[in-house]
Amino acid sequence: MNNLWIKIFLVFIASHAFASANIKIIKKENPDSNTTMLVIGGIHGDEPGGYFSASILAMHYKITSKNLWIVPNLNKESIQANLRGINGDMNRKFSPSQTVDKDSEIVQEIKKIILTKNVSLVLNLHDGQGFYRKENKGNIFNPNSWGQSCVIDQCKTLKDQPFGNLDAIASTVKNNINKNLIENHHSFDVKNTNTKFDDEAMRLSLTYFAVINNKPAFAIESSKNLSSLSQKVFYHLLAIEEFMKIMNISFTRDFNLNEEGVSKILSDYGTLAINENIVLNFNDIKKSLNFMPMKKDGNTFDFSHPLGDFKKLNGTYIAYIGNKEIATLKPDYFKMASNCPKKINVEIDGKITSIDKSSDFFVNGDFKIIRDKSFRVNVIGLVSKNNSDESGISINLKSLNKDFSVDENKKIYRVEFYKDDDFCFMSKVHFK
Repeated sequence: MNNLWIKIFLVFIASHAFASANIKIIKKENPDSNTTMLVIGGIHGDEPGGYFSASILAMHYKITSKNLWIVPNLNKESIQANLRGINGDMNRKFSPSQTVDKDSEIVQEIKKIILTKNVSLVLNLHDGQGFYRKENKGNIFNPNSWGQSCVIDQCKTLKDQPFGNLDAIASTVKNNINKNLIENHHSFDVKNTNTKFDDEAMRLSLTYFAVINNKPAFAIESSKNLSSLSQKVFYHLLAIEEFMKIMNISFTRDFNLNEEGVSKILSDYGTLAINENIVLNFNDIKKSLNFMPMKKDGNTFDFSHPLGDFKKLNGTYIAYIGNKEIATLKPDYFKMASNCPKKINVEIDGKITSIDKSSDFFVNGDFKIIRDKSFRVNVIGLVSKNNSDESGISINLKSLNKDFSVDENKKIYRVEFYKDDDFCFMSKVHFK
């Protein structure tokens, strides 16, 4: 059981009082310790450096000792709207006297997670204006800025907490980040808000809630004035790794931690599986796809990306990765068929092969779905003479109307399988 890596998606965290709150938490755990870092992204919807960093942590890091919990998109609706908070500032709703509003269920749920016994340290990820400096050095380089800072609520050490010396830890993190700057003016510093005595607004914040409950907590602020999302994410990940080293959380990652490496993985939006019978790759998809076979109610959407979600608007489904609108799917409603074949036979460039249902296949010249009485085929975009079943027909790229492609390069097309009028599944053909 050594180095056990468990990845658990808990989409709904239930409680007696707030059972409807919708928080996604990703747990990477090992049996060797209860030491746990909790990383929270997306409390502000217009700070993508924070929530994209959390998603990369979820997808591309393996934790080999201790534990890491990740909440990648706490304020999901505000993230989709690219607004700080559609119901007001969620990070000012952690006071016990806070008025109940539309964010209350989520706030109460994240409070319960923070107070979980084995949560040892909390990181709240933000993008802040300007570049924090202890002395005034210009419009964006001054004490009122938040960007490029490690924020603490107090210097005083928390009692009986191994990571309770907030100032010393923040200073160590700051010093090590500053050894790896892209530009010299990107330097970090520790910003102590001295919340209890000097900052009334911060007394309503997530980190202060944690601290007054004797949980070490820090906010990491990359700068909104950095030139790219990849730079923001780069600095967040540098900071997170420094905290993991302090906590003796061992890890590996599958990319090089530099601006180029981060930029590459940020462009990977993953896949969406719909009802376990359609899979769409988001990395080269058209902005709008029509007549997608779905159920009238109860559709399931499984995104491979932690920031994947959808919004239903005027009868269409808008798919998002974080604040990025990826595609609009216009449904065509069908009853889902039962007892569909698990494999189909396809002649690809003259050679017959068997493929799994809903899988993609790749063609140089032409393909033909081998006719089978148990299903009928509809190749979307095929210019044919009113065939009700388009199996048994040799099809090449020229046979297809390019307006019906799935991708912007017009090389990928839908091949749909039906039992009578009920939908079975969709595969996709890729022309090389």
